[in-house]
Amino acid sequence: MIDFLRRNGERIAYQRLAGRGPGLVWLGGFHSDMNGTKAQAVAAFAAREGRACVRFDYFGHGASSGAFANGTISRWRDDALAVLDEATTGPQVLVGSSMGGWITTLVAAARPERVAAVVLIAPAPDLTEELMWKQMPPEIRTEITETGSWDYHPEDGEGYPITRGLIEDGRQNLVLGRALALDGPVRILHGTDDRDVPWQHGAKLLDVYSGDVTFTLVKGAGHRLSSAANLHLIEQAIANVVKDIAPC
Repeated sequence: MIDFLRRNGERIAYQRLAGRGPGLVWLGGFHSDMNGTKAQAVAAFAAREGRACVRFDYFGHGASSGAFANGTISRWRDDALAVLDEATTGPQVLVGSSMGGWITTLVAAARPERVAAVVLIAPAPDLTEELMWKQMPPEIRTEITETGSWDYHPEDGEGYPITRGLIEDGRQNLVLGRALALDGPVRILHGTDDRDVPWQHGAKLLDVYSGDVTFTLVKGAGHRLSSAANLHLIEQAIANVVKDIAPC
C-alpha cells in the first residue's frame, strides 16, 4: 500500500514494511521510482528477514506529486530527510543507488545519529556537475544557460529535461572533497563495465567516508546491477552490515 507524506503542498509517496530494526531505507536514482528491480529486491529481502523497510519516490518521480523539471538535489535530499524523520524510527541502514548514493551521503551528513550503516550501489556523487555539466559539449551548456533547460533523450528510455536550476543547485550540494565520519560500516558496489557512472568515479567516495569502508568491483557488470547475481551481491552486502548491528 502506498502512503503519502505532505511537504510544502506536495505529496511524497512511500511504501513501508513493518519489521524489526535497524530498518532499511531505499534511496533510488535519477528519474527512477520505488518499483524498480533493485528497490523491490531490497524490500523482498527485508520481508524475508522480518526487517522494516521503507522505499519512496522523490518529488516529481513515480507516484509522488510535482513536475520532474522542478526537482533539484536539495529538494530530493529534503524528501529523503522527511521520509527518514517521519516514516522510520530508530537507526536505519541507507541503501542508495546511483544518484541515490549522492542523496544518501547528504542524508548521512545531516543525520549521522540515525544512520547505522550505508550500502551504495553504483553511486553517482556530484552527478550534476561531474557527470553532466563537465561532460556536456559547449552548445548544450549554452542552451541550458540561455533557455533554462535541455531535453535529454536516452537510447533506451523516456526523455527528460536537464534544467539550469538542477545544475546550479547541485553545486550547493557537492560532497566530493568533503569528509564524513560514520560510526557504522559503509559498503560500496560498482560494476567494471558501468558506462553511465564509471567505477573510478564511485571510488572517489572512499575519500569521503572514513572508518569501516569497503569498495567492491563487480566484473562485467553495468550500471543497473540488477541481474539475479548482482541482486544477490546487494543482499549479501546488506546482510553483512546488519549482522553486527544490535537489533532495535
